[in-house]
Amino acid sequence: MIFTSLFRHLAPTSKHTIAMLRPLCLVSLSAFTISCSLNEVDHSNDFENNGRDETALKRDTLYLQESLPPGLPYPDAEFEAGLQQQLRYLNRISDKQYSLEGTKTNTAELRIVANEIQQWLQDPTYQPNLIAHQLAGQDQRGNVQITGYYVPILPVRHLPNEVFRYPLYRKPKQRDAQGNLPSREQIDFESALAGQGLEIAYTASLVDNFFLHVQGSGVVEYEDGERKLLSWGGVNGHPYRSIGKVLIEKGEIDRADISAQSIRQWLADHPERNQEILSTNPSYLFFSEGPEKPVGAANVPLTPLYSAAVDPKVIPLGAILLSKAPKLDFEGNLVGHEFRLLLAQDKGGAIKGSGHIDWYQGIGAEARFHAGQLKHFGKVWLLLPPKNGTQ
Repeated sequence: MIFTSLFRHLAPTSKHTIAMLRPLCLVSLSAFTISCSLNEVDHSNDFENNGRDETALKRDTLYLQESLPPGLPYPDAEFEAGLQQQLRYLNRISDKQYSLEGTKTNTAELRIVANEIQQWLQDPTYQPNLIAHQLAGQDQRGNVQITGYYVPILPVRHLPNEVFRYPLYRKPKQRDAQGNLPSREQIDFESALAGQGLEIAYTASLVDNFFLHVQGSGVVEYEDGERKLLSWGGVNGHPYRSIGKVLIEKGEIDRADISAQSIRQWLADHPERNQEILSTNPSYLFFSEGPEKPVGAANVPLTPLYSAAVDPKVIPLGAILLSKAPKLDFEGNLVGHEFRLLLAQDKGGAIKGSGHIDWYQGIGAEARFHAGQLKHFGKVWLLLPPKNGTQ
């Protein structure tokens, strides 16, 4: 989901503004490893005012227990609804062990965290008994790039015509002799899936399709006004490559200017090179026609401004996170950070390792606007219950 829609700072009167803090005591056990590196973040993310804390000490562990401010940002009712979905997910799945490079947890502990947060929301005098584990980040200094994503509304047709002629596909069952599915170039430019009856709808733009693939889900609107939610339906198994990074490497867009909007504009200005650039990302996403609300990889409805897409190898689905999220002005400039609770309810092909999460903004044009230009660094903590006598 990298280089998709991007969060912009909400006005103080917004219903999403955090109104108050309730106390939460978290215990610290700090252990730092000091070392140096010249290339700590990808050069495409090394731009002015990117929010990265370069003064933080390096360490060689995925997670670090450390002290936090004595309070959590009190969320609104949207978070509470998302928390209920989180609990349903955790109560539905079988018990599982997670080994996170030195930090171990399990489904039962994730349930404990959700219940502790729920009790805190119901009783402001309650002190949750939790430990915060800071994610190492892209540079081993705790700096995590926080991008944003949203669910677009895309006009489509049931049948193709001269304008609406680019199909959105269900996942095929047929594979080649090696067991592989075709690449993006083979599907979009060589009609590798034609004639298999996999078409769900037809759009007017391959670029729109590409961004819908990156988003992972979207609402489509047919010519008769019917709307359907298309959810994640699987991928072709080819590696994901960011076309934003490709355009930076080719010198087409400056790294400080890269965004979903700038990528779209470049593709619109260079239609003769669309095949070349789009095909550099061989990964391809398929869709399924799902329920009314967008559903993430945890198979629960996504929660606007609280759901996050993570790498499950680093952050288990069903976890609750505390983030120090970037705040941007309406021009996409970083103006500070704010603490915010997030729910790990989704995953994405571009979300790999400890250096990146994607923050869900909602559906439609307003969500796309608020998603804006977010590509900045913040910090992320995994909340877990204490163990081995830790208090």
